[in-house]
Amino acid sequence: MPSVLRRTKRKLGISNTMELKRSGTRPSTRGPEQYFTGTVRVDPLFSPTPPARTSAAYVTFEPGARSNWHTHPLGQKLVVVCGCGYVQSWGQPLRVIRPGDVVECPPGEKHWHGAAPGTAMTHIAIQEELNGKAVDWLEPVTDEQYRCKPLDP
Repeated sequence: MPSVLRRTKRKLGISNTMELKRSGTRPSTRGPEQYFTGTVRVDPLFSPTPPARTSAAYVTFEPGARSNWHTHPLGQKLVVVCGCGYVQSWGQPLRVIRPGDVVECPPGEKHWHGAAPGTAMTHIAIQEELNGKAVDWLEPVTDEQYRCKPLDP
């Protein structure tokens, strides 16, 4: 690696070597009640390491649990790992999500996601920070909104 690149990486605090973060070495946290309805567990995978802005986590929703409505300044991608869940954009029909599904939420789109009533659901949530912020939390999803008939059962 050229010495100029090495010096630049050192100034930015970027490591010159690969880092392995072992499963189970980062503590799980409970999804805060002000942002989630029901029981939600967040297992961080990685945080942004400048100059990168991307973070990711496994998020597990117990049956009936869900996020509040929210937006992401640079969007969000969800990769459903197990279970069955719901996702909805503001003004759009409720959608069912299953293992292997990938949901792409564009920047600024108001949406929510969570587990279906009878089963837990885990997804990997991937988002980028803009000016140190990855999400803008809004109002809770009402029971009436949650109970709407999904577009695709």
